[in-house]
Amino acid sequence: MSFTKEFTVTNKVGLHARPAARFVKAAAKMEGNSIVIANVSKQTPQVNAKSFTCVLSIGANQNDVVKVTIDGDNAEEAMNTFSELFATNFGEED
Repeated sequence: MSFTKEFTVTNKVGLHARPAARFVKAAAKMEGNSIVIANVSKQTPQVNAKSFTCVLSIGANQNDVVKVTIDGDNAEEAMNTFSELFATNFGEED
């Protein structure tokens, strides 16, 4: 099963350092899934969402739209995890 969803990055620092680490940590826990992320706003290619350097490479800043695609048996549940991360600004104040 495959799920794709677009998210707007709302926190001030974008998807850098701590937020990216939280994103990658969540992705790494989803061992049975293939997860990729791309920056739609900057038209970056899809990269491995389980790699910290790959996630940083898409340069997602505040207000950029990113697209997450998950393939695997529990892809819908995995997508819910990412929806929660984006909704809560990755636990950041802003």
